[in-house]
Amino acid sequence: MSTGRGLTGPSALRFLLVAALGGASFPSVRVALEGLSPAQLVFGRVLLGAAVVLVIAWMRGAALPRGRIWGHVIVAAMLGNVLPFTLLSWGERTTGAGIAGVLVGSTPLLTLVLTALALPAEPATRRKVAGMLVAFLGVVVLINPWHTAFGSLGGQVACLGAALSYAAYFFYVRKCLTPRGLAPLSLIAGQLSVAAVLEAPAALLLGAAAPHLTARVVAGMLVLGLLCTGLGYVQLFRLIGEVGAATASAVNYLEPLFAVVLSVSLLGEPVTWNMIAGGLVLFAGVAYAENRIGTPPRSGLSEESV
Repeated sequence: MSTGRGLTGPSALRFLLVAALGGASFPSVRVALEGLSPAQLVFGRVLLGAAVVLVIAWMRGAALPRGRIWGHVIVAAMLGNVLPFTLLSWGERTTGAGIAGVLVGSTPLLTLVLTALALPAEPATRRKVAGMLVAFLGVVVLINPWHTAFGSLGGQVACLGAALSYAAYFFYVRKCLTPRGLAPLSLIAGQLSVAAVLEAPAALLLGAAAPHLTARVVAGMLVLGLLCTGLGYVQLFRLIGEVGAATASAVNYLEPLFAVVLSVSLLGEPVTWNMIAGGLVLFAGVAYAENRIGTPPRSGLSEESV
């Protein structure tokens, strides 16, 4: 089992794929909310994600988890799907989009702290901490939160809660699930199925008006559920096992960048200076954290932990 060896070869490509799928979720959510309530959107997202992963698992002969492992799967579903999706769907209604993006963008830093404290195999080196901080600065510049309303304190707390939940998810999967050597496809099929069951009551009780399903809304939900959630979580789970929780969580830094690119190209939003500057700073921070730029550690020696 990997102990977080960094982004190389297939892992780097998987990292970019997960970030791109995560970035695509932002414009997809915006489109889907044109005809769905937040509760309906969350339920539809995990239901479609579960459906596509279950079909793929069945085609490949991958069995669902058995026995006590289901307890860990339920916790993963709560931390990785139910809690953050629900908190974000509520928090973004009462908080400015910019500050919400910055709060959620803190996930890699929170994950780095959590794994450094609880996983000796993934120490927080000075290089990684510095790179993560620079990348977070790039996210702030990219999102440009000072030009939008900050919104309510309750909404901000909800978005920060979502970031904490995501960080706990990365840690929990790395600590309790990936060491078991089970197929990622099987575990994600179980996780999303549990999330759909847990979200069903909320969709029924908090769904408000009946869904208004236009072709645009359906297209947004299909992209969000089948690709961003179904395919995205399978690849994310594999990535955590390959490079560790802290490095895998850095996809949250690149997701806003992909979201901006897709919003500009598909939704016609304008390109601004902060998008370019923030993107460059963001890439530089991630590259430095992963030894892509700057002076790498000497051969055979590890960098000093913080």
